[in-house]
Amino acid sequence: MDLQLAGRKALVTGGSKGIGRAVVESLAGEGATVAFCARGAEGVEACVADLTAAGHDVRGAAVDVADGDALRAWVTGCAEDLGGIDVVVANVSALAIPPTEENWEASFRTDMLGTVRLVEAALPALEASGAGSIVTISSVSGREIDFAAGPYGTFKGAIVHYTQGLAHQLAGRVRANSVSPGNTYFEGGVWESIESGDRELYDRALALNPTGRMARPEEIAVAVTFLASPVASFVTGTNLVVDGALTRGVQL
Repeated sequence: MDLQLAGRKALVTGGSKGIGRAVVESLAGEGATVAFCARGAEGVEACVADLTAAGHDVRGAAVDVADGDALRAWVTGCAEDLGGIDVVVANVSALAIPPTEENWEASFRTDMLGTVRLVEAALPALEASGAGSIVTISSVSGREIDFAAGPYGTFKGAIVHYTQGLAHQLAGRVRANSVSPGNTYFEGGVWESIESGDRELYDRALALNPTGRMARPEEIAVAVTFLASPVASFVTGTNLVVDGALTRGVQL
């Protein structure tokens, strides 16, 4: 299937590793030009080098999405450099789980405001696109109570609410959808860290999934890419759960 992404311009936050990097690679593989950001300059440079060598049209920048001015400047600069924006993917999370006051603040600044500021900065370009698409990355922790209840789960749930509100407000102009991944394992990710640091929690989480494994980043990325694409032209206001049947609640 041709997803009609060739020649489109996409922005991805948190794009140097894990799900974010898989999204950058997936969008670029469909022919989109992709600009991404992440906090670590070294990781950004390595990712750009790898994907450029693979023939993809990508560019990266070191940006902390919790810094509103820096995020807005990056989005504005990308819109100018790329000649517009067709897709934004809000992927960054503080991954702040214990319910300390510091983690509540970090989750609000990074997960929630990072998403809102990205969308608001990109919205003029998205509306001018004619095929503008917003995809936010939530989590199954946003729709059920698990070990990440607290700052992480609360703001992941809020992101779904925010995104579905956008879908109604922007209907007919810009589409907005969210993707809620289940536990996703990748090198350098949180589940690799838990596997070595808290094996009991890792084994308990793994046992909850009837597939017997966790997701791979590329399995989340294909869902994001489809929702971002013009082929999904009548899909808006949806929260797509990609969890291998991990969650048991019925999503009506």
